[in-house]
Amino acid sequence: MRTLSLIAALAVSTAAVPAFAQDMSTTTTTTDTTTTTTTDGMSADTARAPDGTRAFGLEPYVAVMGGWEGFDRRVGHGIPNTPLGGDKLDGAIVTGIVGVNVPLGPVFVGAEGEVTKGVDGAIDWGYGAAGRFGFRAGESGLFYGKVGYRWVNFDRFGKDSPDFDAITYGVGAEVGPKDIGLGGLTGNSGLRFRFEVTTFGNADSFRPQAGVVAHF
Repeated sequence: MRTLSLIAALAVSTAAVPAFAQDMSTTTTTTDTTTTTTTDGMSADTARAPDGTRAFGLEPYVAVMGGWEGFDRRVGHGIPNTPLGGDKLDGAIVTGIVGVNVPLGPVFVGAEGEVTKGVDGAIDWGYGAAGRFGFRAGESGLFYGKVGYRWVNFDRFGKDSPDFDAITYGVGAEVGPKDIGLGGLTGNSGLRFRFEVTTFGNADSFRPQAGVVAHF
């Protein structure tokens, strides 16, 4: 069931990208042709992104997200079974993230690190890093995929719990109203709302999260 949920999320994200890409293609004719100087110190003929901000730059950010994660414990798949029998490996989590975006016109790439703490249930700590890549949409939207590596351990396995590790991947989006400083990745940064679904290993977990991102 978790695998089907992840596949559905990936399909929805994939279907949305062409529409946003087409929307951006119709608004990319914002490059100025004069040589006057703008208020941000750049000449008006500097390359611009679809939303009118600088096409290239560097943008650090921090984020706090909350959600839930459940791990698969089937024999031969997911987290290995233990003498604890049918105890579930799932629970609420809080994640702190530090990262950086590199805008490249209508697209962007980036990297981020994370630390996760289980609030209740079986999960103790988790940590990892991932790369992001995706499209910029409208005034402040980002639609992205991410691939990384993560370690996690569990309260249910006791104080001597080993760290389980695997590749992680997922999809997500960031959105925010323009009137709170969300005119673009560079020059008009601010708060955005982030929604994300990721998995651990070979679809061995399902982790939906939502939170707030502060871009600088």
